Amino acid sequence: MGLVSDDNCGPGDCINTDNIVEKVKQLMTQAANSEAMNERHVVAVPYPGRGHINPMMNLCKLLATSKPDLLITIVLTEEWLGLIGAEEKPPSIRFATIPNVLPSELERAADMPSFVGATQTKMGEPFERLMDRLIEPIHLIIADTFLLWAVDFGNRRNIPVASLWPMPASVFSLFYHFDLLKRNAHYPFHLSERGDERIDYVPGIASIRLADIPSIASMKDERLLGYALGVFSNISKAQYLLLSSIYELESQVIQALNQEFSFPIYTFGPPIPYLDLENLISFSNNQSDHPHYFEWLNSQPPCSVLYVSLGSFLSVSRAQMDEIADGLRASGMRFLWVARGEAERLQERCGEAGRVVPWCEQLKVLCHPSVGGFWTHCGWNSTMECIISGVPMICFPIIMDQTTIRKHVVEDWKIGVDAQKGLALGELLRSEEIAELVKKFMDLESVERKEMDRRAREFQDATRRAVADGGSSAANLASLLNDIVSLRHEDSHRLM
Repeated sequence: MGLVSDDNCGPGDCINTDNIVEKVKQLMTQAANSEAMNERHVVAVPYPGRGHINPMMNLCKLLATSKPDLLITIVLTEEWLGLIGAEEKPPSIRFATIPNVLPSELERAADMPSFVGATQTKMGEPFERLMDRLIEPIHLIIADTFLLWAVDFGNRRNIPVASLWPMPASVFSLFYHFDLLKRNAHYPFHLSERGDERIDYVPGIASIRLADIPSIASMKDERLLGYALGVFSNISKAQYLLLSSIYELESQVIQALNQEFSFPIYTFGPPIPYLDLENLISFSNNQSDHPHYFEWLNSQPPCSVLYVSLGSFLSVSRAQMDEIADGLRASGMRFLWVARGEAERLQERCGEAGRVVPWCEQLKVLCHPSVGGFWTHCGWNSTMECIISGVPMICFPIIMDQTTIRKHVVEDWKIGVDAQKGLALGELLRSEEIAELVKKFMDLESVERKEMDRRAREFQDATRRAVADGGSSAANLASLLNDIVSLRHEDSHRLM
């Protein structure tokens, strides 16, 4: 499958006003010769951010692997196509592009509210123009929940829409029922005074601290919260809700959501490439293509290395980075730290006890037998990778749903510790505290650590059962595929 572009020609196939007639003829010929074209066609459009694109990509790969004759068109912005366009994918998946919503999407951290606003106001029109150029009927649109315009588009064109939520189900419920918080919790929250205050009236969530509600709820700049809450105005108009979670992890809140909505809700987590897990956990010193950090990992004792990664988007301040470096060095523990552009500087500061790299194959690292813990920002994808690897966590959330995920890891699932416990809002975690925290966490013989290890293995087993034949995620995926196959031709719309 080639690439389809809205305004600008990119690599591969391209549709524009000059070659539209010829291209339509080519596509019609392809359609006549391709079972994929004559079967079902799904259009997937993720929000342009790594934590959103990854689960969408993995869901599409799962669908395509399960049903090879399903045609899937994934719509990316031009910048994201450049970042992931070369990734391996099934032959029935193709990419299409629309223009970037901002000149440089990778700089969105500088003004995140403006970027989020742009995704809600500047993506819909070029997406619609692109859909008008497709020759194949569209049977289903899978759209990130944060792209609220996609549901309106599907309803106007009589195309069913599945809204994909790329965070925990609990965070969906917190946002969807935010009116309860406004009425009962005396919003806005001042976490410096009320962070430990608990609420118990959000459906499916037994009890949660105000400090563990997604962080944008307590920001002075309320634009992000406004955008987040705005996406739920259309959610009841969708035809499906897809949750990138695992039923066994969040059964109470998923049951509550099932009572709330009349449409099907499918959990398909973990939203990670688990189909290739067996290859990921095969390690050998004889593999010549191993990156250098794997050679180092292979030389370390079992469960002796702390893996450190604080996300691919927002990160901590330079001052906090330095405290982490000094604390890791003082702890005397082995570590592998992904620090992106700061890797060289921090390696010099850390010394020889560990390795600092700009990037690594995270899931494979977490599955490595020498890795015994993960210091994480609690991004949802990273947390799911950690759970399926059976590794306990040090939680250091930064923004958004990460504070809620920390609550699950530490309080509900008991497979990690809270590095920020006792810290005032905005306060640095000092190197001396980090050294003590890391030494205690990596003490494999302590009673607390042994209990975390036991529970981490239980959650690992539950997750792997969910994706195995007959498991909850596998069954939900099969149900979604059955729904797609069952869609009648008149349920789709030929966009020509």
